[in-house]
Amino acid sequence: MTMAKLTETMTNVLEGDSMDQDVESPVAIHQPKLPKQARDDLPRHISRDRTKRKIQRYVRKDGKCNVHHGNVRETYRYLTDIFTTLVDLKWRFNLLIFVMVYTVTWLFFGMIWWLIAYIRGDMDHIEDPSWTPCVTNLNGFVSAFLFSIETETTIGYGYRVITDKCPGGIILLLIQSVLGSIVNAFMVGCMFVKISQPKKRAETLVFSTHAVISMRDGKLCLMFRVGDLRNSHIVEASIRAKLIKSKQTSEGEFIPLNQTDINVGYYTGDDRLFLVSPLIISHEINQQSPFWEISKAQLPKEELEIVVILEGMVEATGMTCQARSSYITSEILWGYRFTPVLTLEDGFYEVDYNSFHETYETSTPSLSAKELAELANRAELPLSWSVSSKLNQHAELETEEEEKNPEELTERNGDVANLENESKV
Repeated sequence: MTMAKLTETMTNVLEGDSMDQDVESPVAIHQPKLPKQARDDLPRHISRDRTKRKIQRYVRKDGKCNVHHGNVRETYRYLTDIFTTLVDLKWRFNLLIFVMVYTVTWLFFGMIWWLIAYIRGDMDHIEDPSWTPCVTNLNGFVSAFLFSIETETTIGYGYRVITDKCPGGIILLLIQSVLGSIVNAFMVGCMFVKISQPKKRAETLVFSTHAVISMRDGKLCLMFRVGDLRNSHIVEASIRAKLIKSKQTSEGEFIPLNQTDINVGYYTGDDRLFLVSPLIISHEINQQSPFWEISKAQLPKEELEIVVILEGMVEATGMTCQARSSYITSEILWGYRFTPVLTLEDGFYEVDYNSFHETYETSTPSLSAKELAELANRAELPLSWSVSSKLNQHAELETEEEEKNPEELTERNGDVANLENESKV
């Protein structure tokens, strides 16, 4: 009996829990179907599960975009630009296609050469010296395949030679020569473009592992450092920054991964860099900045990502190069500065890249830029109040004296009049 009661009690408890879970389950609420990223980044009043989760990067530290295109139905668009498609492929697929294209063309024309010899009856007169074949010393498919390779690659060993008694073979020779030149130009050009891509040049453009927030010239600034490891410089280098953060409009529309510009000197020209030595890029946090209301305590709670983009032309090739990196909230250090890396030696400047990523702590207020501006305004108001109040007090004292002593003023005026009369007499 005891076991039966215990079993019944446990069953009732489990059923009650399941009923509570069914009642509180958010699955019962019918919400519009959203993309996966939008479901992951739902705003606070929509998402009920606010457990801590790892922030998913939009751009990885090495600059690669963490975005995958799915459910692309119009795949024919990739074939319309086949050259770019081949260049964008990975090296293993590119090399496989490179080998397959040449092999297929050699086999295809080798098969045609063998068919011509078979149709003309050259295979039946291999040992007949009086017979003039289309291609001398072509006695099977293997020899036809070798002749196809020699023709397309213009090797010409001289053992297998086409004769003038075969018009079809002459036409095929012309076609294979032209098509072989086109294949060579296409594949070699594809390989050359892929090898000369400036992506590898971006590997020597480095960004600091952390961004810092500290005071600079009395203003709160967000800063990060960039550098170039090569002696050949980036021409017309420019820097941009984007804030990636989901937002919800006043109409209730949810915008996942909204992009906002971060001013790093666009209006003053500071975004155009002379990148000979490492430079610290600064963003002044003012009223137009998206960090205007973010304080030190609020920063770790924000789910945002700063994407920085460095662009320029490679001095050696003249091709445009782009390097990217990103910073999430855990990689933004409040109250730190970068360690100097440039020192003056005997006749030259030396850059110590061992200290490129190093920072040191500095005295920085933990308030947001908005709160600092409000405090500054409050500190200025009492001074203005005191000056105006003193002027008003002085004016009030003068009016009070005039009201209290009207008789003295009349007496003084009478005395002055008597003196004037006496002087006339």
